[in-house]
Amino acid sequence: MKKVLNIIDIPKIEDPRGNLAVIEKDLTPYAVQRVYYLFDVPSGAYRGGHAHKECQELLLALSGSFEVVVDNGVHKERILLNSPTKGLLIPTNTWRELENFSSGAVCLVLASHTFDEEDYIRDYNDFLAFVGS
Repeated sequence: MKKVLNIIDIPKIEDPRGNLAVIEKDLTPYAVQRVYYLFDVPSGAYRGGHAHKECQELLLALSGSFEVVVDNGVHKERILLNSPTKGLLIPTNTWRELENFSSGAVCLVLASHTFDEEDYIRDYNDFLAFVGS
């Protein structure tokens, strides 16, 4: 059974004036084509609820915390993202749901592809059929 999670450490430069995290082009196994972020997510709301056929994404909690449930059709895992120096790499064909956002949470996403609606699988049963589960 293949595990789903892959945590990437973001390099940090510590300084008494404030820390600096660095994301350079070789951090991800792909060239970043799109950057977006989620913020002001209401209490009790969730995001995600889809998978990508081609797009890979790296998720980071820049501020606050949230949980990510990832599912490859066989194995499900839940992880709490609560540090700007830990990123969750989500490969293709992986269902994801983001939930339990803390007040002030900001989720930064570095994606391997620009937006393409055809790349999304938005129904869980369609996802299971697509990955052969």
